[in-house]
Amino acid sequence: MKWSRRFVERIIEGLFTLSGGVTSLIILLVVLFLFREGAGLFTSPSLEKGYTLCVHASNLTGEIDAREVKRIFDGEITRWEEVGAGEMTGEIDVFHASELPRVEDEAVMPRVLEEIVGGRRGIIAFLPDEFLPAGESVVKRLAAGRVTPGDFFAGDEWQPTVSPAPRLGVLPLVTGTLLVSFFAIILALVPGLGVAIYLAELAGSRARGWLKPAIELLAGIPSVVYGFFGLVVLVPFIQEVFDLPVGESALAGSVVLAIMALPTIITIAEDAIRGVPRALREASLALGATRWQTIYRVVIPRASSGITAAAVLGIGRAVGETMAVLMVTGNAAVMPRSLFEPVRTIPATIAAELGEAPSGGTHYRALFLLGCILFAITMVINLSAEFIATRGQGKGEGA
Repeated sequence: MKWSRRFVERIIEGLFTLSGGVTSLIILLVVLFLFREGAGLFTSPSLEKGYTLCVHASNLTGEIDAREVKRIFDGEITRWEEVGAGEMTGEIDVFHASELPRVEDEAVMPRVLEEIVGGRRGIIAFLPDEFLPAGESVVKRLAAGRVTPGDFFAGDEWQPTVSPAPRLGVLPLVTGTLLVSFFAIILALVPGLGVAIYLAELAGSRARGWLKPAIELLAGIPSVVYGFFGLVVLVPFIQEVFDLPVGESALAGSVVLAIMALPTIITIAEDAIRGVPRALREASLALGATRWQTIYRVVIPRASSGITAAAVLGIGRAVGETMAVLMVTGNAAVMPRSLFEPVRTIPATIAAELGEAPSGGTHYRALFLLGCILFAITMVINLSAEFIATRGQGKGEGA
């Protein structure tokens, strides 16, 4: 009997070990896949997939930087002398693939392209690869460079579907994410801490018995429900109160995220406050301190590590939220100047655009790199919370 029980325990222990190993391996593979796909962005061409920049065969230009391509097709650069590479002079004649004539037989399209490019010496044309003529006797292909880390991390425009050169600057998305998350925590921290103090120090057992489960129940409500509430109730309210053109704004996202972060902050902070030894409270009261003096001079400083960890984990909850933010922030991928303007966050961008991005393309890899940025932010937040909690435990043991 004893032998059989030990055998069963060994089997269960092996299953738990196997489960932990498989789970860890899956997580590692997911992270590696995420970073592998994201890092591929910097080996991707800066042009839209399936297209090439072409010039007249007599044009001596060999390569054009992606930023110069953008400025040329935006009309900011109009002469070849302004282009950094090559010895070409004169006006730049811009031609886009959308201007191609319709033909019944696609087999004649290479000849059509030769006629278009051959008759315009100053042309720079954005053309589909499948129709380009063989050789470079008339049509010369240009190298347009690749997406650089500087363009991605320091760029202030996110327009991944613009042709010929998508704009993949993540500053508006990172700034929008941090702005919404930061103000969400500011809005949630004071009421969250107040409720935690009430539950731990002031509420009776009956009030605490129904209030705490109700608060924890908020964490189980789907985020789309919060988003729907924000869209129907909060957005019109903000628009009317602040007299805004639209109510979808960073402020609306911050308020919704603050509501969603409250259960996390309240639960962790309340546990930290209740974890303060009762002897400290009794010693403070015995020395003549009032109940409130004991709370804010003894209990809260003692539980500060746990309260800080609650705030950090609340930030993590806010940073990674997708659906609710997608519904109430307006989805404008521009640099925010105030809380009252529409913004777009990293999770909302990934959710909104990944289904439309061609697999393996520049846009697709840029979204995966956004996921890497979000992963790094979340990891830093979690490590900070772990460090704060561990330091708090060390202080508690030392006391």
